[in-house]
Amino acid sequence: MPAPARSSGDLLADRRYAWAEAALAEGDAGAAADLAAQVLERAPGYGPAWLLLGRARAADPALRGEAAAAFRAALALDPEDPLGARLHLAELGEGELDLAAEEAISPAYVRALFDGYAGRFERHLVEGLGYCGPALIRAALERLRGPDVQFGHVLDLGCGTGLMARALDGMAGTLAGVDLSPGMLAEARRSGLYARLHEGDLRDVLTTEPPESADLAVAADVFIYLREIGPVLRETARVLVPDGLLAFTLQGHAGERDAVLGADGRYAHGVESLREDAAAAGLTVALLEPAEIRRQNGAGVPGWLVVLAR
Repeated sequence: MPAPARSSGDLLADRRYAWAEAALAEGDAGAAADLAAQVLERAPGYGPAWLLLGRARAADPALRGEAAAAFRAALALDPEDPLGARLHLAELGEGELDLAAEEAISPAYVRALFDGYAGRFERHLVEGLGYCGPALIRAALERLRGPDVQFGHVLDLGCGTGLMARALDGMAGTLAGVDLSPGMLAEARRSGLYARLHEGDLRDVLTTEPPESADLAVAADVFIYLREIGPVLRETARVLVPDGLLAFTLQGHAGERDAVLGADGRYAHGVESLREDAAAAGLTVALLEPAEIRRQNGAGVPGWLVVLAR
């Protein structure tokens, strides 16, 4: 979860907010809700306290309506939703949030999440979660094009700190990275592996790239934050040269269609929907196979390793 705003502007409210967080972490949802309510008496415009109140109330099924009201209050204070109130509403199954028209995971939430995570991102991801997306993508590219394949211009979509760039060492010529998080981009810049870096939503940045300008685009564990990947596939297809490749990992679910928002706060995609989106973008499937993209709670997370060709 993104770190809250540093202060509510009221020292006593800030102290009670810290106590409320500690109470919820220790499993005392009732005390957490009482303390969060006290914070809001003093600082009613402090969004993190509304979110914390919602989380505490959501622990009791009888208070789901009150939890949803608290999440909506947090969202009303900042509609860009850096705290992830929409995600919590979606988890509650709130009908007023039309997920067919709106992403539950907002760009502002992803930015805030990874800004607070940048310094420990790689260690946690690789050592804690057994993350292997970049290695899987490199191996797939070598299988398709040979171990000596070279890609002159590469787009790293959702580049993070540069794990994918390091995995492409010796394979990529000029690398351009895109990420929402300034903190992640600062780490990527320090790596010295990117010719250019762009801060922003990858869907927006792709529209500014010239047509037929990239030999390869990669997206390692990025589409898990997008409900709709069709627009990204279409825009990437425009940017790729003929015979260019788009390689990515994707979280999967048991069904064949649509995207499902899981309890882990990530989207899992159906394989048939993926095939349809690829075809609509004018991309052909060069490789599509099951893959364990990381581990969570000691178990492998099922997904797909995908390479599409223009």
